[in-house]
Amino acid sequence: MANLPDSARAVLESPGLAHLVTLEPDGRPQVSIVWVGLDGDEIVAAHLPEHRKVRNIRQDPRVALSIETDSRNEIGLQEYLVVYGQARITEGGAPELLQRLARTYIGPDVKFPPMDNPPPGFITHVTVERVAGVGPWAG
Repeated sequence: MANLPDSARAVLESPGLAHLVTLEPDGRPQVSIVWVGLDGDEIVAAHLPEHRKVRNIRQDPRVALSIETDSRNEIGLQEYLVVYGQARITEGGAPELLQRLARTYIGPDVKFPPMDNPPPGFITHVTVERVAGVGPWAG
């Protein structure tokens, strides 16, 4: 597990949408846009139905995430964070995590998911192995 620098943590706790890359059974990449947050040193995302990305992670835990920031570096390039890691899926807790993340992505007074009695869903937990991209977190 790699340590997340504070600069990368700030990106992961921002309202930037994350592109989650999982691997299809035949090895092709599958990309989904997800809300992300942190739970300790793990990156977390929530899903109500069992989407393709959930099934892919169960078959192959290797994932990558990318998030574009609002900052430009000293030579004018848009900064972005890329995280490589291993993911695992746990059942339940998705509505609660989505509600927490909705405060960042939509606003403080929102109710999300916008339904009564949402299904328990799934949570993706990503253990960070390496960070890259353009920004202060890049090595």
